[in-house]
Amino acid sequence: MAEVETLAVVGADDIAALTALLADAVEHDASVGYVVPFVHDELAAYWRGVARDVAGGSKVLMVVRAEGRIVGTTQLELCMKPNGTHRAEVQKVLVHSSARRRGIGRTMLQAAESEARRRGRHLLVLDTESGSGAQSLYAGEGYSVSGQIPEFARGNRGGFVATTYMYKLLQRSGGMA
Repeated sequence: MAEVETLAVVGADDIAALTALLADAVEHDASVGYVVPFVHDELAAYWRGVARDVAGGSKVLMVVRAEGRIVGTTQLELCMKPNGTHRAEVQKVLVHSSARRRGIGRTMLQAAESEARRRGRHLLVLDTESGSGAQSLYAGEGYSVSGQIPEFARGNRGGFVATTYMYKLLQRSGGMA
């Protein structure tokens, strides 16, 4: 089983590896905020922003490595508003195309849930392209659909795609969800 590592500091090598992973995801039609053709420097700038958020404590970045390279990642964006300190958003669940179908996505989601609990968060939210394999993964991990918005995002290769919003209430201490 893949081991998930939480990065406390995101270095230049990590940013380069995460940029390559994001590029692979976009090239393989993942709906993750970027479309083909993309500007490589924009992807790197995204990860530099994530590194700042990690350093600032508002985001948790988790990775999975295989043979020394990052093959999977996900993030928890921690709501910092006083009325939202019980929730976090799961973002950018990415698995390299060469490492898919090995349970890495599922393992990362489970690690994100553990990390959320550790940080006192019991509500996780996310959005995903409607009808995608990712939506099936999330549903299989117990996420419920809260709604769908048509034509929410540009499709990776043109047109528009619907987005589905999902949530999961985690078990809290004392057995309450």
